[in-house]
Amino acid sequence: MVDGGSNIVEADWESVSSILQVGGTIIGSARCQAFRAREGRLKAACNLVQRGITNLCVIGGDGSLTGANVFRREWSGLLEELARTGQIDEEAVQKYAYLNVVGMVGSIDNDFCGTDMTIGTDSALHRIIEVVDAIMTTAQSHQRTFVLEVMGRHCGYLALVSGLACGADWVFLPEAPPEEGWEEQMCVKLSENRARKKRLNIIIVAEGAIDTQNKPITSEKIKELVVTQLGYDTRVTILGHVQRGGTPSAFDRILASRMGVEAVIALMEATPETPACVVSLSGNHAVRLPLVECVQMTQDVQKAMDERRFKDAVRLRGRSFEGNLKTYKRLAIKLPDDQIPKTNCNVAVINVGAPAAGMNAAVRSAVRVGIADGHRMLAIYDGFDGFAKGQIREIGWTDVGGWTGQGGSILGTKRILPGKYLEEIAAQMRAHGINALLIIGGFEAYLGLLELSAARERHEEFCVPMVMVPATVSNNVPGSDFSIGADTALNTITDAYLGAIQIAEARGRHPELCVPVCVVPATISNSVPGTELSLGCDTGLNTVVETCDRIKQSASGTKRRVFIIETMGGFCGYLANMGGLAAGADAAYIFEEPFDIRDLQSNVEHLTEKMKTTIQRGLVLRNESCSENYTTDFIYQLYSEEGKGVFDCRKNVLGHMQQGGAPSPFDRNFGTKISARAMEWITSKLQESQGLGKKFVTDDSICVLGISKRNIVFQPVAELKKETDFE
Repeated sequence: MVDGGSNIVEADWESVSSILQVGGTIIGSARCQAFRAREGRLKAACNLVQRGITNLCVIGGDGSLTGANVFRREWSGLLEELARTGQIDEEAVQKYAYLNVVGMVGSIDNDFCGTDMTIGTDSALHRIIEVVDAIMTTAQSHQRTFVLEVMGRHCGYLALVSGLACGADWVFLPEAPPEEGWEEQMCVKLSENRARKKRLNIIIVAEGAIDTQNKPITSEKIKELVVTQLGYDTRVTILGHVQRGGTPSAFDRILASRMGVEAVIALMEATPETPACVVSLSGNHAVRLPLVECVQMTQDVQKAMDERRFKDAVRLRGRSFEGNLKTYKRLAIKLPDDQIPKTNCNVAVINVGAPAAGMNAAVRSAVRVGIADGHRMLAIYDGFDGFAKGQIREIGWTDVGGWTGQGGSILGTKRILPGKYLEEIAAQMRAHGINALLIIGGFEAYLGLLELSAARERHEEFCVPMVMVPATVSNNVPGSDFSIGADTALNTITDAYLGAIQIAEARGRHPELCVPVCVVPATISNSVPGTELSLGCDTGLNTVVETCDRIKQSASGTKRRVFIIETMGGFCGYLANMGGLAAGADAAYIFEEPFDIRDLQSNVEHLTEKMKTTIQRGLVLRNESCSENYTTDFIYQLYSEEGKGVFDCRKNVLGHMQQGGAPSPFDRNFGTKISARAMEWITSKLQESQGLGKKFVTDDSICVLGISKRNIVFQPVAELKKETDFE
């Protein structure tokens, strides 16, 4: 902006196509020393006025946003000075009298107050978790301790959430230094874990970690301590700028897309009196907050840390950070049994429906919070079917160690509903003395909860607190905007288009669960027979470098090709819709938005025109049950016929690949937090009835726990039933 010239060019529709999947920034970024001085800002103002620009969308950290706000404050004075020196005329001063500024926070550290998540943070977490998952297999083989240093000079968010997402033994953050004597406590914790046959210790350190005296705690210092005190084979891994690289995650693409829309709307609605704002994420909603206040709060965090007011620093970071820290502390460190007051209550956990990534993190969290609250925790295996057959056993703190990063459902899960087995399930609840039930699952879990609720009059065993945590890739559970597993499935969809991964037809007992892959350099193809490779056999998929190479190959692949991809989701178009947004699709066909042959024809014409531009690739998504007659094969054949001579087509049916694989950092964290909240609800219900032998028959004792706009809410199934479209 200061240099002007060819650095400021008009952007059109075509110039920003095919950049969604590209990491970093295609327009470049810089720390501009010249802009810090008024002289630099004067040049920038001159360059903007000459091009008639009076609306500025600034994507950066607090430094960039602070600079933009100073620029806006000085704008009229800068224009007057330019007029005095003859660089612009008086008419320009009048015409361009006001500068509107809207900020979006792009920072992998998530260190800006006022937003729950900054653009880039989730992708950085993906890089960290990829490394942690790879390290875990090595460390378990060699019984090693790994000290992993992640970015975060002033903010511990990445360290905290990656610690939650991988079940780290110890985490060091700038905002919450360990108490005096931490060295001994940490060594005791590590040795206790080894004594419980845990072959691996993971310690995560933010690069800006400090002690209570504001002295640095380095990864080397921690290694030295572990080697000296315990004699463990210890390695240090410093991730550095790997965390900034790679392709953006689905969450970041959607977040940034939504923020970009909101920023432009905010600029269009701005008046000279409107203060500069920053577009933020609150829960699941985009909100506009005053830029000055957010910057001030961010600076207040650092001030609190400098003055050693660490509780204030954590509070100022916001409710999301505070909640993560509280959850981590509860799940990482178990008090001795004699220090936990026992409630004499038995709480059971069950998985119901199809597997969803993050289910195991949710079970781990529930079990550990329940034990910390003094309950005896019971695991029910193989859903309601296993419940009826008595496949129930006590599950302990160490039994769930290492579950956070596991895909699928370790407890086993089935779609079977409890209706046929009510007598048997009631008998099992009586035999095991179950006082509360936590159900983690999808729409079948919701239906099961309704059936148990309806059976309360006949079976008093069901008159206990029951809560459901939604976990399904389809994201179709009433009462919640978001489900565990949906984020991981979205990443599968975007990766399938961007990476050279071809899902062939699966075989065996569960056809879609056995996922062969065909990695063909520079193209994604379903037409080459005999090139089936198991996803697990392709070692290159586990490295960031080769992932980047695959994406580069795909981006520069065959021209004039349209990919038609079928996603899961039953009658719910969430995956196709959001997958289309995250992958930059040309069309997404979903059940909720009826379409006909005219729409298909219009889309074919759009793609035909697109092939005349420099962007010669197309992507079409189809939700599996969006239409009975316009099947994936029909759309593929229609596009192939109509596109003859202009483009060719390929189709992919993603199938159960979307349910498999390691959970994304978002799903691990979300599953952990939401399940912990469910256990807190169960504990509070049981405490209410203590000593009263109370039967739970009211609607508010059988709930779905969901995310609604900005809040976590418990909604009675009786109320949700009225608004559910069961068909």
